[in-house]
Amino acid sequence: MMETVEMSAFNIVSTVKALRCALRREGDAVHSDSGERNEKLWFKESSAKNLRNRDFLAPNTVLATLYADGQVPSAVLSRVLTLRGCGVLPVAGCEVTTEGLRVTVDRCAAFRGVLCGASAYLRSAAQKQGCVLINCPALHAKQAPPSPDTLTLGQLRTVLIADHLGALLRRQGYSVSFCPALPKESDITGFLGTLGIDWPTVSVSWTGEEREEKMRNSLENCTYREREKEKEKRWSRGEGVEAGHGGKREEVWINLKRVIEEVELQGYDPSLGTCTVQKEALCHLAQLDRATADFPGSLATVLHVTSCQDEFRQQQIAMLWRASGATATQRLVVCGPVKTPGTQMTSAQYLQLKRAQMKEASEMKYGDQVEGQTWDDIIRVMTCATVRFELLSTVHTSPVTLEVQREGGVSTKGPRGGVFVMYNCARLHTLFSSYEKGVEQGLYPEVPAGTELDFSALKEEGEWLLLFNYLIPFAELLDQSGQALDLEGSGARVNLRTEQACRFLVSLSKDFSSYYNRVHVLGEPLPHLFNQMFCRLLLLKALRELYHSALDSLNLPPIPQL
Repeated sequence: MMETVEMSAFNIVSTVKALRCALRREGDAVHSDSGERNEKLWFKESSAKNLRNRDFLAPNTVLATLYADGQVPSAVLSRVLTLRGCGVLPVAGCEVTTEGLRVTVDRCAAFRGVLCGASAYLRSAAQKQGCVLINCPALHAKQAPPSPDTLTLGQLRTVLIADHLGALLRRQGYSVSFCPALPKESDITGFLGTLGIDWPTVSVSWTGEEREEKMRNSLENCTYREREKEKEKRWSRGEGVEAGHGGKREEVWINLKRVIEEVELQGYDPSLGTCTVQKEALCHLAQLDRATADFPGSLATVLHVTSCQDEFRQQQIAMLWRASGATATQRLVVCGPVKTPGTQMTSAQYLQLKRAQMKEASEMKYGDQVEGQTWDDIIRVMTCATVRFELLSTVHTSPVTLEVQREGGVSTKGPRGGVFVMYNCARLHTLFSSYEKGVEQGLYPEVPAGTELDFSALKEEGEWLLLFNYLIPFAELLDQSGQALDLEGSGARVNLRTEQACRFLVSLSKDFSSYYNRVHVLGEPLPHLFNQMFCRLLLLKALRELYHSALDSLNLPPIPQL
């Protein structure tokens, strides 16, 4: 896969790399075992407490791996102070303390650089080239297409992860498509649409029989076919070697272990042996063949997003597809189970429960106002947000436990996942609506260009925390899934950190809520207060766009109130 990288914006990775290089003196001997430690020489601070006096720290224990006496030479300190480079944050000071070498960023310059070009921080910095097919086995037909009443919560989790991955990878420049195509206007497509998932569809009259026949022929004629195994099975049933030439077609057995060994694939289950090709597998392969018909093989990656219970079966499908001649790189995103202690619940029942809880919470807060299409839309989006955050905030390989029997509704107060995130996003909408009304009434002037403002007015610790922990690193967070996808030799499984967007938004909402509850952004309409107000409005405008961008990766639209 190819990529181009935009490095003009400040970013943490470039800054840490430059700081690391600044500590190395030419000709200095470095301990032979310090290579790995050198990669972790610097730590970016994130807590409000530590950010009061430092932004980056090289601990004394780590410095000892570079300098035998543990003392940082003055020439090195000078290099750190004059650090420059593409994407490198400007340094205001560095000091050796009891903890180690601490560095502070020129915050005024950082605020100006970020807030005068905030759009660069809201998109992926690395633009990739390549095709990714996201295959969701949970949606493949078994005896019949899945329905909301047959879709388990574990399977719903895989669908939501697949949808989120598609949004993330498209932002990085990948061409993304999904498999399988579902029947138009079916119950399952309507159900997914309610959750904001736009899954591809085909006409209900479409059949894959022609492609199934093509895949069967490919497997019948491939070098991995086990003809002796087929003979043994027929003899064991007393059918003789000529059996299968009548109306009933012969079974086809494929030696998957040979496929793995000859293609030198890593990480597949060692117990994958010889398997018979079933109708269900041919249907699955036909859908994969259809979805990749126009893919350039050298640039194609297929992600099978499957539950841990179905992983073995999906590895079989992946190897059958390889045996049929498919050349695309295949990786598995394996998801842990979803548990609901004390009850069994389908995806349809779960969504119905969450919608009822969201409607009840809205009625408790707003009373009779909760009527009409606008409120129906708000409740639908909030229900989707609740579902997505409950099922996506946990590392995808780990199990999720839902307390669906617990009494009580959904609160907008306190860090309770999706509702809390959407509530704080809505607060920003309310803030800017109030400001715009003030402008219309002549209370406030329009916000001038950032280059006309003095950003030294941003002195609140919460302001730097929002910029340093969220606005600057956001683009790097968006890039992580693509970077993981590019790793070679990592085996069948791939970890794409699908929980990070939800966790990022929850953490952001906690820090934003703390700041917003403490600071009065729209102050008195007095000219000498305008500079600080405008700086804060620019910061919060960038934060609002960050919310929208991050929610968009979850296919969640912002709402104006909650």
